[in-house]
Amino acid sequence: MGIMIKKPEHVAGSAVPAILIGLFVAFGGVLYGYDTGTIGGILAMPYWRNLFSTGYKNTEDGLPDVSPSQSSEIVSLLSAGTFFGALAAAPMADLLGRRLGLIASNAVFTVGVIMQTAATAIPLFVAGRFFAGFGVGLISAIIPLYQSETAPKWIRGAIVGCYQLAITIGLLIAAIVDNSTKDRNDTGSYRIPIAVQFAWAIIMVVGMLILPETPRFFIKQGKNANAAKSLSRLRRLDVDHPALIEELAEIQANHEYEMSLGKSTYIDCFKGTVGKRLMTGCLLQSLQQLTGVNFIFYYGTSFFSNSGISNSFTVTVITNVVNVCSTFPGLYLVEKWGRRPLLLLGAVGMFICQYIIAIAGTVDPDNPATNKVLIAFVCVYIYFFASSWGPVAWVVTGELFPLKSRAKCLSMTTASNWLLNWAIAYATPYMVNGGAGNANLQSKVFFVWGGFCLICAFFTWGLIYETKGLSLEQVDELYGKCSTAWKSKAFRPTISFAEVQEARGSVVGGRHASLADIEADMGRKRSVAHLEGGVGGNGYGGEKATYEV
Repeated sequence: MGIMIKKPEHVAGSAVPAILIGLFVAFGGVLYGYDTGTIGGILAMPYWRNLFSTGYKNTEDGLPDVSPSQSSEIVSLLSAGTFFGALAAAPMADLLGRRLGLIASNAVFTVGVIMQTAATAIPLFVAGRFFAGFGVGLISAIIPLYQSETAPKWIRGAIVGCYQLAITIGLLIAAIVDNSTKDRNDTGSYRIPIAVQFAWAIIMVVGMLILPETPRFFIKQGKNANAAKSLSRLRRLDVDHPALIEELAEIQANHEYEMSLGKSTYIDCFKGTVGKRLMTGCLLQSLQQLTGVNFIFYYGTSFFSNSGISNSFTVTVITNVVNVCSTFPGLYLVEKWGRRPLLLLGAVGMFICQYIIAIAGTVDPDNPATNKVLIAFVCVYIYFFASSWGPVAWVVTGELFPLKSRAKCLSMTTASNWLLNWAIAYATPYMVNGGAGNANLQSKVFFVWGGFCLICAFFTWGLIYETKGLSLEQVDELYGKCSTAWKSKAFRPTISFAEVQEARGSVVGGRHASLADIEADMGRKRSVAHLEGGVGGNGYGGEKATYEV
């Protein structure tokens, strides 16, 4: 196996248009990362604390501040908005399309940014956080959907993983901008970081006005001619090229096969193999949050400051730089190693780091050496997360589902991510801070995150199927024929859905027959045809030949 990720020799056309389109769409992750990352620095800005304080004094420095409950409300309202936005993404993406859905999502996001920029008190600020979150939730569900439906299968993991890379870049930019404006003694201290988000929305909208709709959405709508034109643009092939016709026929046949099994209602998403995949996707996205990564990016500045680290803003910038740089190995390894081994390695690495941080911070919290250990292993932890669970969670959920229910299922898995994001954002101040009614865990909170990282390892082994190198249609075959995740690495696709559609009429059970039954019937027919050919050609009546069925 070579070092480079190369396009397979038998694949016709060019992958460059699809790759560039997928990379541009990933830019939407900057909105997600920047919006979630900027609030941590804003909460620590002296001017903002004084302006938005309702009389509460911080117990650490005695200065005006928002209370833990208000801090929890401000941070978590964005996550609440994203939860509902993610759920609304499915009807929007199926009604308007993936492309127009992203444009509308940016409009909602912009409304929230306007409200936050104008705010000088908590009520308008949290309302803006909710609407911005609603837009981010829409965007976060539709982007992996768009990428998965346009990317070539041999590099799909790396392209969808770039969404997480864009999120980390957004987090880094947020940390840098917050650090640049934190000492201003006017409203520009927080309004500048918030208003920067207008630029991200404008770039996204202008790009989506130019880019094509996904061919799979057109197939779902019955617009086959439009699907051919879209796929032609993505693969840089003529609409009548044999390879393009074959790929389009397979997408169409797979969709027809899935639709023949029943309609795609929300209730249907919880049945059969689709239900199993939905459970896997929701648990995967939930566990990604329970690793504790957003504790660092939401409350890292305050946590480092309370831990005795003098320049907490600088440490936050460092952790964000590590986050960005560490995502690149993940984009490479997701196609070289595959999804399962990368998630397993990441879970084990995060577990070890979290427990080292928790033990060091608990045993000797006042030692300057402990602060160095804390920072070092937070960075190592971020490396393991950013190169595994960060990008791969989006990759796996983006390729799990059949076309008929893909938008609905992806919206629910993304909503699971945001639901846990909200829960962690809301609960963390009460878990970490001191004072009446708070748990005052401080560094002990890393025991909690580390425990969930161990659960992540067992979850990956038991439920994550290996989908590297498979088309979205072949993933359906994988789940139809492979009953356990740990056997999925040995799976090889053996049938096409175009053949399945032709063969279904003669199979016992008809439209309700399983893929395994249909394949067995096709195998018997091939063997009979082969045997009859042998009788006519060798003169031995076929008696000396043996055939595998």
